[in-house]
Amino acid sequence: MDKIQEIPNFKSYEEIGEFWDTHSLADYWDQTEPAEFEFAPNARRRYLVAIDPGLLSRIQPMAHSRGLSTESLVNLFLEQHLHQLSAVSA
Repeated sequence: MDKIQEIPNFKSYEEIGEFWDTHSLADYWDQTEPAEFEFAPNARRRYLVAIDPGLLSRIQPMAHSRGLSTESLVNLFLEQHLHQLSAVSA
């Protein structure tokens, strides 16, 4: 009989992605719970930010290989970097 494994606690988005790249949610479905949320189309604001073309050409393939939009990957990078900076200054 297979041992039931629990969804681990993750320390980063990268760990989450790596785990779900190699595991099926179907194997952990009994550990999930319903989520309720409201969608507010205007909740997320967009800002025009100039990105160096060389940097953009490096980010786009990385995002594509992870199945993310370029915007999502940039947001993840910013979030991780700000988290690291706040940890250093604390």
